[in-house]
Amino acid sequence: MQTIAERIKDKTADLTRAERQLSDIILRNYPASGLGTITSLAEEADVSTPTVARLIQKLGFAGFPEFQRGLRDELNEKISSPLTKREKWVDAPDAHLLNRFTKAVIDNIGQSMAKIDPDAFDRACDMLSDINRGVFIVGGRITRTLADYFFLHFQVIRRGVTQITSNSNAWPHYALDFDAGDVVVIFDVRRYENSTLKLAELARERGAEIVLFTDQWMSPIAQLASVTFSNQIAAPSAWDSNITTMLMSEIVIAEVQERHWETTRSRMETLEEMFDRTKFFRKF
Repeated sequence: MQTIAERIKDKTADLTRAERQLSDIILRNYPASGLGTITSLAEEADVSTPTVARLIQKLGFAGFPEFQRGLRDELNEKISSPLTKREKWVDAPDAHLLNRFTKAVIDNIGQSMAKIDPDAFDRACDMLSDINRGVFIVGGRITRTLADYFFLHFQVIRRGVTQITSNSNAWPHYALDFDAGDVVVIFDVRRYENSTLKLAELARERGAEIVLFTDQWMSPIAQLASVTFSNQIAAPSAWDSNITTMLMSEIVIAEVQERHWETTRSRMETLEEMFDRTKFFRKF
């Protein structure tokens, strides 16, 4: 199912100036921004209440109450704990979990790939390929494993890559080295972490660009990011699935590797020589 934010983005080209102005306000503090009265939303966006009603209808809702129910449902999904998520899947159709989980992941991949903007993807890879930009990579409590994986590959591909430790108390020390134009890659999925948002704010204040890997409900960091990859993550489990996010990160790795291939190949060859000297891998 599309989120309301995704519906707004899909309809952008068909919106009037006033409707685009209104949609910007809705997305600014999404989804909480649309949970007040229709009058307060119109006043905040400096548009008329009929403009709000027209936009709601263009998004496929019968009226403002239905629109707000959709926002509340999304808000509940965003703050779901593992216990809540599991309860929703317990009453799922009686099929083997092998089939249900696999189908959910395949659906996640299909939906996520369908909404990727190729221009945004290329823009992210342009930034990550620019050797004049430093790259900093960070994840949260769960997503730091994805950040570790992303960092390991980028460290081989190019110079100037830093992994930000999972200890948020040390993050201001890393922020000291953020320069204008640097790229901070952030992995942040529901339930979004306050410390990660603070780091993103520091990055933008210092002129760094943010590439965000998040979920369909969108981390608050999306409002600060230059490029956001929104991935479907729901699965029949108490835990969300990271497979689609991993896939997207691997596609980015593959693209940047190809752009740097001559340098990357040389770095890989040197790395292999070091592995041989240290007998790191077993030889058969």
